[in-house]
Amino acid sequence: MGESVPLPQRRHLKQRVSDELKRFLVIFLYLWVVFGLLSIHKSIILAEQHLDYPEHAFAIINAFIFAKVLLLGEHFSLGTRFKDWPLIYPILHKCFIFTVVLICFHIVESILVGVWHGRTIAESFPPILGGSLKGLLSVGVMCFVVLLPFFGFREIGRVFGRKELWALIFVHRGNEPKLS
Repeated sequence: MGESVPLPQRRHLKQRVSDELKRFLVIFLYLWVVFGLLSIHKSIILAEQHLDYPEHAFAIINAFIFAKVLLLGEHFSLGTRFKDWPLIYPILHKCFIFTVVLICFHIVESILVGVWHGRTIAESFPPILGGSLKGLLSVGVMCFVVLLPFFGFREIGRVFGRKELWALIFVHRGNEPKLS
């Protein structure tokens, strides 16, 4: 017969799963808002050119996939090189590392989907990158800037504590004395 897992260990596992699910949900929601805004912007520009492009469904799908990529990257400790330095260094370093990871993942994902649908690798290269170094750099800069507040809050939460940061941002503090 199989051994049963002791009750304290099961609670610990349930708590870890719950914590990971919450982390995933926060990442997903952040990315969904960002990708949704980018999709709205893209659809407005394309509508001005009388082109129809169903981009909004991809915002949800990409947010889900990229949230998982970010969680896996954090699980494998990507971008932790400067974790004991002043916060600006780990924030900028993580933004850079995860920008590269997300762009590489997006390229591989686009190529695999294209090849699956019978296109060549060249035909499957993501059009958002513009097929040029300039397109790649512009997407890289946008991705980097989008990740700044995300990793800024994550790093501040790491230093001060996630619960403390959450309470500082979302809990009403009442009538606190002013410092000035």
